[in-house]
Amino acid sequence: MEMIDIKQLQMLNLERVVALETWLTTTNTKLIQVNGQRKYGGPPEVWDGPIPGARCEVFISHIPRDTYEDQLIPLFSSVGPLWEFRLMMNFSGQNRGFAYAKYGSSAIATQAIHLLHGYMIEPGACLSVNRSVEKRHLSLGALPTTTKQEDLLKVLRLLAEGVERVALKTGPGIEGTTAIVGFSSHYFASIAKKMLVEAFRKQYGLTISVKWHSSELVIPDKPWPTRTFPMGLPSPPKPPRHALKLLPSVLPPHLAVAPSNSPGFCRAVGGPIATKSHPPSSSSHRAPPGIEVSPLTLLRRACEVTGVGQPSFELHYSHIGPDGFLYYTYKVNIPGITSPFTGQVMILPGPSLDTIVEEAEKATAQEVLQKVFNSQFAL
Repeated sequence: MEMIDIKQLQMLNLERVVALETWLTTTNTKLIQVNGQRKYGGPPEVWDGPIPGARCEVFISHIPRDTYEDQLIPLFSSVGPLWEFRLMMNFSGQNRGFAYAKYGSSAIATQAIHLLHGYMIEPGACLSVNRSVEKRHLSLGALPTTTKQEDLLKVLRLLAEGVERVALKTGPGIEGTTAIVGFSSHYFASIAKKMLVEAFRKQYGLTISVKWHSSELVIPDKPWPTRTFPMGLPSPPKPPRHALKLLPSVLPPHLAVAPSNSPGFCRAVGGPIATKSHPPSSSSHRAPPGIEVSPLTLLRRACEVTGVGQPSFELHYSHIGPDGFLYYTYKVNIPGITSPFTGQVMILPGPSLDTIVEEAEKATAQEVLQKVFNSQFAL
């Protein structure tokens, strides 16, 4: 620990300070002071558990200002091994009344909330323990309209640590291009938030905006019920099995191309899609610039024109990835096609359940269309 000067000592509970230093020496515990916080672990020297993912951290508040790690770390370690513990500090040497404890799994974090919320740390002082909202996504605004996802990802990985994924957004009400950047941890996202504006200005002469992506608040605690649509509609007679081959040819020329992960094509972020050659389309039939057709519309239109019947989507919430993306498994049944389409998509969290499911449906439709076109060109 750093030495505390005389003026600071006059503001502190010296008995508590001595107790902390004694505990650190006795247990050989190491703390690091960085950016207004005192940190233990991340991970500790000896750690054989899993690397924490999403929802593994708890937020602790109502901490008495003269309560330190010698009391807090053993208390929160009693629930399960701590991967990291961060106590927010001010210059006087007192804590700021709150801290963060991170465990190896979300189950242990949940148990810590159940066991320690309301715990009386000293007479008249009860701790508040809740799930920490670990923001891992930044919104980068005012990027050039020519920005490409793969190029931006390379640039960000050179400028900042922990960058995992990038999704681009364009459209009405958005100036230029906006990017949603996913990081491996809240810590890396926080560091990037502080330095990216200046880094882009110096390196590329660009003035961008950087803020927290606000739609990270909706994160499910348990799987959501399956959503299936359409509902209550009679199934049409099944057409010939070769109808799958006809889907690309019945669309208008400007729609008869494989869907792509172009900027703004819905916020879904899927795996890389193999590039295939497609029939040329007449420029006179192309959609007006800046107008994008929803993959749901494309799929429904194709099914309608070929007479295979409307698709039925079964979406199952699967899990949250370490980067905060939501994973859905899907099964799409089209009455006129024998085998269902199955797979998995991942999307950014949204502000509401309906929005999240809508984005999952778009991502699913996009993958189904891609499979249809891949099947067509493989024939």
